Amino acid sequence: MTAAAQAVWKPKYNPWLIALTVTLATFMEVLDTSIANVALPHIAGSVGASQEEATWVLTSYLVASAIILPISGWLSNRFGRKRFYMTCVALFTVSSLLCGFAPSLPLLIAARILQGLGGGGLAPSEQAILVDTFPMEKRGQAFALYGMAVVVAPAIGPTLGGWITDNYNWHWIFFINIPIGIFSLFLSNRMVEDPPEFAVRRRRRDPVDVIGLVSVALGVGLLEFTLDKGQEKDWFGSGEIQTTFALAACIMVFFVVWEWRHPDPIVDLKLLKNRNFGTAVFLQLILGMVLFGSTVLIPQYLQGLLNYTAENAGKVLSPAGFVMMIGMAVAGRTLGKSDPRLTVMLGYIAVAAGLYNLTRLDLYSSFATVTWWRALQVIGLPFIFIPISTLNYVGVPREKSNQISSLSNFARNIGGSAGTALLTTFLARSSQVHAANLASNINAGSYAVTQFTQQFAGALHMGVTAAQPSAMAQMYAQLNAQAGMLAYKNAFAILGGVLLLLSPLVWIMRLPPKRVAVDPEQMAAH
Repeated sequence: MTAAAQAVWKPKYNPWLIALTVTLATFMEVLDTSIANVALPHIAGSVGASQEEATWVLTSYLVASAIILPISGWLSNRFGRKRFYMTCVALFTVSSLLCGFAPSLPLLIAARILQGLGGGGLAPSEQAILVDTFPMEKRGQAFALYGMAVVVAPAIGPTLGGWITDNYNWHWIFFINIPIGIFSLFLSNRMVEDPPEFAVRRRRRDPVDVIGLVSVALGVGLLEFTLDKGQEKDWFGSGEIQTTFALAACIMVFFVVWEWRHPDPIVDLKLLKNRNFGTAVFLQLILGMVLFGSTVLIPQYLQGLLNYTAENAGKVLSPAGFVMMIGMAVAGRTLGKSDPRLTVMLGYIAVAAGLYNLTRLDLYSSFATVTWWRALQVIGLPFIFIPISTLNYVGVPREKSNQISSLSNFARNIGGSAGTALLTTFLARSSQVHAANLASNINAGSYAVTQFTQQFAGALHMGVTAAQPSAMAQMYAQLNAQAGMLAYKNAFAILGGVLLLLSPLVWIMRLPPKRVAVDPEQMAAH
């Protein structure tokens, strides 16, 4: 097939049916991830594991997913994108069944590793499929449909997960994937197809870059482990974290040097020299930090300081998901009617303002207030996600779309892991500092402390001396809650400030070229 014919290749089926097909698998994978987070205490109790041991159910998935993300572009080119994508769907579905039947923690972790390998390869393949299926002017709407699944699934996941585990058992959070996965495989087999150039690539059979493949798997796996377990193990106070971080750094440096010089690399790092893509990767990294970080912070705030249940915390997040779903539709339809760089910058400013607004939360904030402010905080995210997803591919050959998708998703996921780890550490250390500062103002003989003790004793109908230990304990509990609240306020302010400072960076990116009409007679001649 000639280059001209390849350039105008179109899929046989309606592009929107293809978009719905790949979106279905996305919804399944993202939903399962958010549900598993909620069900973790139930899983720990069922398999006789401690809470710390049970976190390996989450860590194993994240590590496996992180390993497959950067190499999914190479795997798509090597084995065919449709074949690789359907393998990922099948692996995720089968491993979900294994997770549901797992009788012990080691077997559940092994099944979660397989599930992470399948789930990690889905998003890059799906985005590359959308890019090749839709022309430039329609990609915004296609990514809007895809984005709806990405934001709605985690919004309803905690609530659904809480309901399933409370009314049935945790096994069903994995079993619900089975019918969705089978239906997705059926549709993918019928609808999805590879562009013609994939057949040429499969016939070439270039030698496999084994060193690059092994080094990226080891380096990314160790990095993800370090980020996920760092705070739990006191970061560099732990010899284990010191070792994994040093190994990850050395292996990743070697990997970058090796891949840069390799003629057929596993990960084409030279794509980062493209102005649009290099900038987009950095912005995706920051977006991942903010998106994942804020999604973790708010439930922790509600459950840790306001004593919400996991299900009620999920209900606070759910309306924000539907706000983003509407925003995705609006952003997709308006893309191309104005400068997308301006849209992204305004989106960053809106999210920064929403994060700063969350610094007004206190220990007496109502359910309605937190829900409304969370919805305001995410209203700008669709106007970042969709234009960046489109600008990602400007100036990049179509045969590199798989590499672009895998690298951009990898950047967002690593950003999410790093953001969550750094914010968790910041909250713990900042709370300690605020608690020490507040405690320095408490004097056992002061008028305020005496008044509080007397009021506490009166409420319990006890003598002042007998009530004093309980009163002091209550006072320090309030002090720790206040310290935690101040730490969260600082975290929200820092996230908002970082976004505001980085918002002008989008102007480094180039605009997509104007579409040139093609003469049908010329194309027929080819």
